[in-house]
Amino acid sequence: MMREMHFGINTFLFTSPFTDRSVRLFSKFRRWGFTSVEIAIEDPRHIDPAFVKRELDRHDLVCGSVSACFGADRDLRGTPKQQQATMNYVMSLLDQMVILNCPTLIGPVYSCVGRADPVPPAEYRRQWRTVVKNLRTLCRKAESRGKQICLEPLNRFETDFINTCGQAVKMIDDVGSPALKILLDTFHMNIEDSSIESSILNAG
Repeated sequence: MMREMHFGINTFLFTSPFTDRSVRLFSKFRRWGFTSVEIAIEDPRHIDPAFVKRELDRHDLVCGSVSACFGADRDLRGTPKQQQATMNYVMSLLDQMVILNCPTLIGPVYSCVGRADPVPPAEYRRQWRTVVKNLRTLCRKAESRGKQICLEPLNRFETDFINTCGQAVKMIDDVGSPALKILLDTFHMNIEDSSIESSILNAG
C-alpha cells in the first residue's frame, strides 16, 4: 500500500516554546507549500491540543510528528526524579497526540541532550538496562494509543549513549515493542555511521 507523502516543517525553526499563539504560523506553512507540521512541545501545558488540531484542519495541515524535548531535567537513565519526569512528560505527549491525530513522537527519548561524558562499561550496561525498562513502559502506552516512538541517535558531542544506527537497532531489539522505531538524522549519521547507506538498510 502506498502512503501519501508529506513535506513537513519543524516549529523550532520559528518559535520556542510552541504555544496556542504559535498557530499563527500555520497559514505561512501552508502558503509555502508544506502539508505537515512537526510540532515541538516543550511542555504539554503550553497547548490545548484540541485547539491546535482545529487550526491544523483549518489550514489543511497534519501534525506528522511531535518533537519531544529532553533538557537536563528529563533523562531516562538519570536520577529517579529525572526518570519519572521523563515518563510523565512522554505519557502526556502520547495522550495529546491522540487529540492531534499525530502518529509519531520523535527525539532522543533515552537521555537528556548534552550528557556526553563516557562512563565505564559496567555503568553503561546498567544505564542501558534502566532505559530498556523505562522504554518498555512508555511503549506499552504508545501501543495502547496506536502511536509510535522513534528514537534518534545523536552524535558524540550531544550524547555518549546512542550514537549509531546499530546501537538504536539493538535498543529496539532489547525493548521488543512494535511501537519503538528509529528516526535517522543524516546530520548525526554523517559523523557517526561509517556508511549511511548500509545503516539505513540495516534499520530497514
